[in-house]
Amino acid sequence: MLFGATGMVGSRIAAEATQRGHRVTAVSRSGQSPVPGVTAAAADASDPVKAASLSAGADVVASACAPPRDGSDPEEPFLSLNRALVQGVRDAKVRRLVVVGGAGSLEVAPGEELCDRPGFPEAVRPEALAHRSALEYFRTVDDVDWTYISPPAEIAPGERTGHYRVGGDQLLTDAYGASRISAEDYAVAFVDELERGAHVRARMSVAY
Repeated sequence: MLFGATGMVGSRIAAEATQRGHRVTAVSRSGQSPVPGVTAAAADASDPVKAASLSAGADVVASACAPPRDGSDPEEPFLSLNRALVQGVRDAKVRRLVVVGGAGSLEVAPGEELCDRPGFPEAVRPEALAHRSALEYFRTVDDVDWTYISPPAEIAPGERTGHYRVGGDQLLTDAYGASRISAEDYAVAFVDELERGAHVRARMSVAY
């Protein structure tokens, strides 16, 4: 069960999981299928009753939902969405929830997060703060086996190489100081975690 399935990251997670033989139900507000042959459903993840109904019987629930991008403050709506989704997962009696997270809350130095560093783009700061609030909420949840997967500073469509590194709360950078991954390889890491369950009730980060 994948909520937020039609976005850049969600559609690639749906494709990766399907290619591995997993049966995916792709949920979005539009109800469109992001991948040919994938079952699609129309729903709003902020409705816990609908989330529970759709999630019932699923082995794992995944969320690639993003904060609102309509110019309003996204923090409270996104936090409410994640609370509703967790409640839906609880009510459906599904133990595992894996979430596409944000990079802004990753540490770049002791006590300093990426979104608080001078020069962090103001245009994306509200979204980064919304993701950070969601992570803080997940860390209070002790009855669902959640995993929050932070991408690096840069994620964009690109090549699927199947290679990536895994970290924790720190921003991962390469030898040149770049912090990046393709959306395709982020999806590889995401589905690997879906299958392995190596970071239960924890945040993990991925990058090249």
